[in-house]
Amino acid sequence: MNQTPRGLNRTLLIVIGTLFTLAGLHGLLLLSFPAYADGWHRVAGDVHRAVESVLTATTLPGQRDSWLWIVIALVMIAIVLLMAGWIAVQGRGRTGIFARGQDPAEAHDVGTPGTVSISAAAPEQVMKAALAGRSDLVSVSVTTWEPVAFGRNDEPTWRGDGAGLQIKVQPRLGAGPRRIAEDIAESVRRMDAALGQQGPVVIHLASGARTRMSRAERVR
Repeated sequence: MNQTPRGLNRTLLIVIGTLFTLAGLHGLLLLSFPAYADGWHRVAGDVHRAVESVLTATTLPGQRDSWLWIVIALVMIAIVLLMAGWIAVQGRGRTGIFARGQDPAEAHDVGTPGTVSISAAAPEQVMKAALAGRSDLVSVSVTTWEPVAFGRNDEPTWRGDGAGLQIKVQPRLGAGPRRIAEDIAESVRRMDAALGQQGPVVIHLASGARTRMSRAERVR
């Protein structure tokens, strides 16, 4: 369902985490070892002089600054655009329509055909109402997604015609996950019968700080 590029996100996290780790280690070495700090100052001085030489060599006659600054500005703009595109692809797959069907005019002897749509809010509110008030659940979240289901390693492997639901709940500490999943599945079957529309459903039993800190209650 969720089409977020997980592989790209994990790669970026590893790269950024490695860079920050190296920067922190570099700072500790500068503070802890004077010999390392002296060597770093020499290297930094050499790099500064080399950069100044390159900037001077790339300055056009009659100009004060190097044309490399224009290239750097264009590269920064490209990076900003890539970051905007990366943000835009996060969480792709959400939809506001659960189901849509055509009503042909000739089938009902009317002059104008019509379209019947079921908003995503309908199944979401039905499921939230069905699970509201349960003492064995800390929180309930229901979202509607385009028809892409999960396969191995959370990779989308199936596409259908109807939208799908992701039902994410946090069971209370000590609650029985199997019974919760069975109750949710039964609520989904009743909802399908009421709406007359079926689609893939992902039931996600999550855990977190609220689950660990909430008071345990016996499920009856």
